[in-house]
Amino acid sequence: MRELRSINFSYMAAEDRILAIVNPGDPEAWSCWLTRRLVLALFEHTENFLASTSSLMKQVPTGARYELIDFEREAAMAITAKAMSKTPDNVIKAGASLAELAELLTISSQANKIRVELRGKRGGTAAGLLTRAELQRILGMLQVQVARAGWLSAPAKPLTVPATEEKGPKPFRH
Repeated sequence: MRELRSINFSYMAAEDRILAIVNPGDPEAWSCWLTRRLVLALFEHTENFLASTSSLMKQVPTGARYELIDFEREAAMAITAKAMSKTPDNVIKAGASLAELAELLTISSQANKIRVELRGKRGGTAAGLLTRAELQRILGMLQVQVARAGWLSAPAKPLTVPATEEKGPKPFRH
């Protein structure tokens, strides 16, 4: 199993899939194709996961949870900004030519970290322990590619939601 130390996402219109390259440019690089179904299911399930594993969420009044979610996401983007770099086109092309179809993507809590594991149909795997900020950054990077692909016809939902239902009328957006 490869250790996930860095990742790149690139939407490939010809495949109508998102290419995920783990450790791009490294001898341990591995790539896989993420389908629309897998990515949208990831977003759906990580919303509740992030809300339920947040120690701050349990301490904040219900009415302030959306603000906390936005704050946590923005803080994560600021904390991880220096780690961002551009993956060269030749590395992306090489990754695309070797990519296998991803069949499983799991996210779980492990101690004070979050374990992310990708598994491909041909047996390739990559996993890593991430901070909440790193996971938020990865989800943000993936959300950019989902928007580029046009996989969401409606406005994107926030990446996280409150752990409990709020009472009263729910706001909506056009």
